[in-house]
Amino acid sequence: MKSTTLEQTREIVEQIVTSAGLELVDALLLGGGVHRVFRLFIDSPTGVTHDDCEKISRLVSEMLDEKDLIAGGAYTLEVSSPGVDRPLVKPADYQRFLGSKVKIELKEPIEKSRRFTGRLAAFDGERIKLEIDADKTMDVPLGAINKANLKYEW
Repeated sequence: MKSTTLEQTREIVEQIVTSAGLELVDALLLGGGVHRVFRLFIDSPTGVTHDDCEKISRLVSEMLDEKDLIAGGAYTLEVSSPGVDRPLVKPADYQRFLGSKVKIELKEPIEKSRRFTGRLAAFDGERIKLEIDADKTMDVPLGAINKANLKYEW
């Protein structure tokens, strides 16, 4: 699927998910040929139920079939919650989860490391402040982050 088509599909899916009172965390098209998977992660402040996933799966499946947005035939649609290690994808995610423990992976190493874990102490819309421990913080531009996830505290 062309990236513009994936982006268009993501926008349409986001409208469906939002109209159901939920949030689209991420939409991924993985694999190739008959082994393709269109994976959706949905969330809400109160959590996601099996019924939520079923409803979104039905609505999105109908729309994908009607508009034939995923060219090339067969694919599997998966809808689930993002889990306890929820990815931080949008800038709003960093604001929402201020104070939470996160694990980030950088595109380029800082101090010979690309992976850091700490508390999300601040976010100004462009940079995060990660509190590694009581004596160490680091400022990281969003553009330097390759991947970020919540780190569940057991």
